[in-house]
Amino acid sequence: MNIALLGYGRMGKTIEQIAIKRGHNIVLTVDKDDKDYDITKADVAIDFSIPDVAFNNISNCINNNVPVISGTTGWLHKYNDAVNLCKERDGAFIYASNYSLGVNIFFELNKTLAKMMNALKQYNVTMEEIHHTQKLDAPSGTAITLAEGIIEKHDGFDHWTLDEDGENTITITAKRIENVPGTHTVNYESEVDTISIEHVAHNRQGFALGAVIAAEWIVGKTGIFTMNDVLNIG
Repeated sequence: MNIALLGYGRMGKTIEQIAIKRGHNIVLTVDKDDKDYDITKADVAIDFSIPDVAFNNISNCINNNVPVISGTTGWLHKYNDAVNLCKERDGAFIYASNYSLGVNIFFELNKTLAKMMNALKQYNVTMEEIHHTQKLDAPSGTAITLAEGIIEKHDGFDHWTLDEDGENTITITAKRIENVPGTHTVNYESEVDTISIEHVAHNRQGFALGAVIAAEWIVGKTGIFTMNDVLNIG
C-alpha cells in the first residue's frame, strides 16, 4: 500500500517506521510549508500535521478521492465541514483524537464507568492530562473525548472547562512536561473515597501503530468512520 504522510514531525517519522515494517511504501511526505504536492500518488493519507493546515490537508485528500486518516487535534471547529465534504464527494475519512489501541479501549471503559457512576451524585469528576512540551493545544483532544464520553453517559455533567471549577462541570487540568508521550487520568472523588482510571502511554509507538492499522482498514471503503469501527468495539 502506498501511504502519504501529511506532517513529518516526530509522529510522522514514527508512523513511517511502523508502516515500512508492515510492508507499506511511503510515497509522499509533506511538511507544514509544503503546498504543491500530488496526493494522488497515495492509496491512503495519514495526517498528523498542525491545526492550521489540517483541514486543507483533509480536504485535498477527499477532493482527490484519497482516503484520509487524521490524528491532528485543535482544528475541530471545521470538523463538520470535513464531514460534509466527505459525504458530497463520497470519500473516506477517519478522525480520532488518539489512535492508540489501548486508549480506544480506555474510551469505552470511561463511558462504562460514567454510566455506572450516574446514580452516585456524591462523586465529582475531574481529569488530568500530561503531555510533552511540544504539544500545541490544551486540553488534549484525548481529554476532550474522555470528557464528552462522560457527558454522554452521566447526566450530572453537561460541559467541561480547562482549570476552572463550576456546577455540572468536568474540570480538566493540563500539564506540559518534557518527554511525556501522554497520560490521562479520570477521577471520581467523594468525601469518603476516590475512584480513578488512567492510561499512560510509554512512547509514540502505540499511536503510530493504530494510525497505520486504521489506514489499512479504510482502503476500499467510503464513509465517515471512527476507531470503534476499525476495532469493532463500542
